[in-house]
Amino acid sequence: MIPRSLQEPLVAGARKFPVVTLTGPRQSGKTTLCRQAFASLAYRSLEQPDVRAFAEQDPRAFLDELVDGAVLDEIQRVPSLLSYIQPRVDQDPRPGRYVLTGSENLALTAKVTQSLAGRTAVLHLLPFDRTEIRSTGHADDDLWTTVWRGGYPAIFDRELAPTDWLGAYTATYLERDVRQLHNIGDLSAFQTFLGLCAGRAGTMVNLSELGAGAGVTHPTARAWLSVLEASFLVFRLRPWHQNLGKRLVKTPKLYFHDTGLLCYLLGVTDPAQLVHHPLRGAIFENWVIAEIAKQEQHRGRTPRMWFYRDQRRLEVDAIWERDGATYAVEIKSGRTIAADHFDALDGLRALWPRTGSPPPASVLVYGGDEPSRRTAAAVVPWRDVDGFARRPPPPRPAR
Repeated sequence: MIPRSLQEPLVAGARKFPVVTLTGPRQSGKTTLCRQAFASLAYRSLEQPDVRAFAEQDPRAFLDELVDGAVLDEIQRVPSLLSYIQPRVDQDPRPGRYVLTGSENLALTAKVTQSLAGRTAVLHLLPFDRTEIRSTGHADDDLWTTVWRGGYPAIFDRELAPTDWLGAYTATYLERDVRQLHNIGDLSAFQTFLGLCAGRAGTMVNLSELGAGAGVTHPTARAWLSVLEASFLVFRLRPWHQNLGKRLVKTPKLYFHDTGLLCYLLGVTDPAQLVHHPLRGAIFENWVIAEIAKQEQHRGRTPRMWFYRDQRRLEVDAIWERDGATYAVEIKSGRTIAADHFDALDGLRALWPRTGSPPPASVLVYGGDEPSRRTAAAVVPWRDVDGFARRPPPPRPAR
């Protein structure tokens, strides 16, 4: 098994709570990780029809067979089981008794919150981050191959062609999760909506535009976007909330958790196509933002990250808070650094004294290969993004 960065926080959670809940997209490696980390626990997959029927029809008898606890896989298939787990862990609150996994985020978390509040740690396992890919021995030195391939474990475990595997993954997702779990009847319109979301990755969400493109109403587009978020395909980055004396935008930006899937949905069949792709900058920005978020979540932390944009169109791609420090991150896909790459960072830094807090450390992540420390910012090459996300440098004193 390829080591997962989340294993240590996962086991640590099981030492403190009677229940641990692990969520994430399908095929992100949740089952493999839990069976490895909790090998002494019984295992039941609620995807299996007979196991699911037993849990639904006689939940007490089902749990009586698992008196010493169990890994219960895909718990969203039998959410009512959570109500029967609650009194058992109240009576016997031994840490690490139940480990729950699920491919649903918002819906599952709501049920977990209602039934197991204060009794469970909740963690998220996403496709491989770059640190994990390095451990596979298949890390690529080419930026666009790295972005195009993404991080789903099966692509590395079985050395599969990304386009073939992601095509089958998308079809399975539409048929299995969208139709069975979310009761969306018009799969063709939903698939169109998914493709439109890919075309707008890295931009501010416009639900009216997305809905019109897919031929559905604004409320339907809102509901469908929530389905994509609940399935861990996309996430929204919120605008920064502090007032710098400027009118700030309030609309979030849209990103995919995995750029391999993003590239597949955009019809990119070869990494060389990304070099001159019209969305190259947005795709690279998506990769960097998603990598920082993965590095945080795979260490058991909730990412504290936003973007900044005001009505005068001053925009910085990410404002990231970590361990009491703040980082302003600008992202450029080019291999060569230009003087104007620092303009947005300088503009934000000039406004920052109005917050009354120390200015952020300015960071430029770019598509080149050489790190450097400029007066304006620390320059991080694409291949070192995971190192930056794990151990960001301490901010320097203001100039």
